[in-house]
Amino acid sequence: MKLVAISQRVEVFTKYNEVRDVLDQRLNSFCITAGYLPVPIPNVLDEKIIKQWLTYLQPSAIILSGGNNIGEIQKRDSVEKNLLNYAQDKNCPVLGICRGMQMMTCWAGGSLKPVQGHVGDRHNITGEINGKVNSFHNFSASECPSGFITLATSGDGEIEAFRHEILPWEGWMWHPEREPTYHERDLTRMQNLFS
Repeated sequence: MKLVAISQRVEVFTKYNEVRDVLDQRLNSFCITAGYLPVPIPNVLDEKIIKQWLTYLQPSAIILSGGNNIGEIQKRDSVEKNLLNYAQDKNCPVLGICRGMQMMTCWAGGSLKPVQGHVGDRHNITGEINGKVNSFHNFSASECPSGFITLATSGDGEIEAFRHEILPWEGWMWHPEREPTYHERDLTRMQNLFS
């Protein structure tokens, strides 16, 4: 199995005086179902150590997972920016899920805007990618960032998916791992991206 490095959300547990990296087990299961071995990325890695970590593991692809707003957890933001820099240098495939797509937007110099009606909802998307998707986000790309092409939009005009013009990178605002049964569309699209 090919290794896929996955970023993790950060949660603070004041009761135990702990800051934890967490990853929904369903995202690990989604990766395994698609034929990949998931490897969670610690959020304590500085720029030097993350380079060593990536050089040692040499992941075949990277997933930037959901959770936490951009700017909320500086360490996570830094780790994910370094992951994107590495992926750019190595032409490594990247899938950004929800916040991950937002991070790709910011990394490319784009901006985010608040959106209404996209939390705990399901809606149709149209474009190169079509169908009904889940939605759990309060922010969306203000516009498609430079170097990217929009793949899908929601009925209210929000960008729901994009891809890089050159690099093997895609961003999806929905969470494929949160579906009761994984969509073949999402599994196949990730496999094609990571091949």
